[in-house]
Amino acid sequence: MADAVRVTGLSHDWGAKPALRSVSFAVPAGRFCALLGPNGAGKSTLMAVLTGLIRPRPGVVHVGGADLARTPRAALAQIGVVFQQPTLDLELSVRANMRYFAALHGLAGRAAASRIDACLERLGMAERADEKLRALNGGHRRRMEIARALLHRPCLLLLDEPTVGLDAAARGAITDHVHDLCDDGISVLWATHLSDELRTTDDLILLHHGQIRAQGPLAQVTGGAPVAPWFLAQTGGAA
Repeated sequence: MADAVRVTGLSHDWGAKPALRSVSFAVPAGRFCALLGPNGAGKSTLMAVLTGLIRPRPGVVHVGGADLARTPRAALAQIGVVFQQPTLDLELSVRANMRYFAALHGLAGRAAASRIDACLERLGMAERADEKLRALNGGHRRRMEIARALLHRPCLLLLDEPTVGLDAAARGAITDHVHDLCDDGISVLWATHLSDELRTTDDLILLHHGQIRAQGPLAQVTGGAPVAPWFLAQTGGAA
């Protein structure tokens, strides 16, 4: 099975403060991989590296086989991103927001309309397409952001704490939608500090103090133990 992303020997410092230390992992095609770690573990720094916002030294990142440092356009073209902070125009409709981002990817006309409709349908947002973002709740705004991230048909979807601030029902709906995407061959790297968002069938990367402490199939890594107490034991109760 091919890897959607492979990271080798990645390190990064924020001045004198180490953020990542010799991080290496891979996410195979069609897999949901949870990047689990307490606040300050280095999850957002890792996401910034994977999206090309910062360049690590040292470290090698391949996305769909493309080297992020040597061929950044080819690598980034295969990534869809949902950042922790929303990046939407609340005064525009869902469809207008989607048209704007489609244009950024060079999509227009019937091709753009077809992809927009398909992505909104996939996330259960088709009937909300003509509503302004301001009128939607946080859960529906997040769904729209995920739909937007799929417009250019990426092989890898990166989500940085995508359910922050949402209630339990909205969190559950979004995690269900994103898990379903893996059935279509999309790979997912889902950064979170909430262990209840994981499923026993997921892959897991435990990140703590900038280092990977454990990785592999969740059930194997935890030894079949419940995730929440295992996570607290591994991180000394850090939240």
